[in-house]
Amino acid sequence: MLRIFRLCLLVICGLPLCAWGDSTNEAIVRATAAIQAAVPRAQTDPIRPIFHVASPAQWMNDPNGPIFYKGYYHLFYQLNPFRDESGPRALRYWGHVRSRDLVKWEPLPIALWPSGELGEESIWSGCCTLNDLGQPMCFYTSIGVGKSAFDQAVQWAAVGDDLIQWHKSPANPVLTDALNDRKIYDWRDPFIFRDHQKTFLVTGGHMARDRGAAVNIYEAENPELTQWKHRGVMFEHPDADAPTVECPNFFKLGDQWVLFVSPYGKVQYFIGDFNAQTCRFTARTRGVLDWGSSFYAPNTMQVSDGRRLVWGWLNGFPGGLGWNGCLSLPRQLGLGRDGQLRQNPAPQLSKLRGKKVGWKDVQMSNGSEKLTLPKTNTLEIQAEIDMQSANRIELGISSGVKDAPVIAVTFDGAELQVVDAKAPLLLAKGERKLTLRIFIDRSVLEVFANETVCVTKIIAPLDANPTLTIRADGGPAVAKQMQSWPMHTIW
Repeated sequence: MLRIFRLCLLVICGLPLCAWGDSTNEAIVRATAAIQAAVPRAQTDPIRPIFHVASPAQWMNDPNGPIFYKGYYHLFYQLNPFRDESGPRALRYWGHVRSRDLVKWEPLPIALWPSGELGEESIWSGCCTLNDLGQPMCFYTSIGVGKSAFDQAVQWAAVGDDLIQWHKSPANPVLTDALNDRKIYDWRDPFIFRDHQKTFLVTGGHMARDRGAAVNIYEAENPELTQWKHRGVMFEHPDADAPTVECPNFFKLGDQWVLFVSPYGKVQYFIGDFNAQTCRFTARTRGVLDWGSSFYAPNTMQVSDGRRLVWGWLNGFPGGLGWNGCLSLPRQLGLGRDGQLRQNPAPQLSKLRGKKVGWKDVQMSNGSEKLTLPKTNTLEIQAEIDMQSANRIELGISSGVKDAPVIAVTFDGAELQVVDAKAPLLLAKGERKLTLRIFIDRSVLEVFANETVCVTKIIAPLDANPTLTIRADGGPAVAKQMQSWPMHTIW
């Protein structure tokens, strides 16, 4: 009877029957039962996003191991199946979803679990790849029972059967501190890349207590990717006060190499050159991936046509709702002629749009113009604005509820402000155009400006009667084109 009840619950909540997981794995069975018990409350919460990837219930954080395999985009993520909050000793599993088109997603069984019988207490972030034998492998940071993640972490691997069923590698741990020529603290978050027919792995951490942030690099010594040698420090963070570099991602865009690091603050990127012989990365430019306070620990994947996609963990939601956390929209990465990073929402997201409302050549002056948006709090807004002689423009997105906070996006020609987050946005000489793409998913706000600046915030949700007010100060401006669409669920 209990099994029938749980199966019915899966159907009611729109989850596939395969979300039950491996019935022979006691750790996964317990974790799945805990998730299912929390699903009714989580799925009916009115602030829960509907077109961002999230766990069916409970706490989730970092995206892990995105990979395109046999026609599916697979995403894993950090999951605490027993609570809707985190903590220093919170158990971590890997949740799992997949999609054929980056539009519609389905939850899959919990992928990885802490193997208590092998001394694991929790499993942390990592990556997914194919080894040289064509086998799917996940690499992750393993935390032992009673061990400190600060100075006693090791790196483990699991081998997958079509990415659904996973088995811990008998070679575990595949990387230990014995490989390193000196102590590395907070040694974690393995990420694999390839260059010059070699396979490399990078990890985050710092070389002294709370300072000396550095990315270390290792080279594979066998096709199974179970034997590695330390090639030293690939990159030292230039800021002496950077406490660490979590979740390093290292990949190539065109003929340039890009490094993402998460230093307990805004995610930073560095662009430069990599020498596969010396295993050293030399950065020429740097920037911030997202200027909001809610984006962290991104993970990337490359698809067969060479495009590079990235997801980040979105955090800052209120607690006690039966769920917490989601992933950002998939972003497509590129490099501009100026050598800076470009980010755009994946073009497939347009398939989630409903019926469009739009306006052309809306004159903006010191007075304000109010536009009626689709009657929903899950929507996309696009704006192409010619600032002309205005020195400041403002877009205000409001609920129909009295005294509800306004979502304000302002630009003064040099700085973009989204609610309380500020980001430098310099226009080219003689350029006076601003292009915005704004996504609101109940409590999630993601703003893309001129392809170069992203700002993500957790917000108080709109109601279902939002309006958009636009105005210009200091002179006239024109909204050459304004469009908005209701956005449908990804599930």
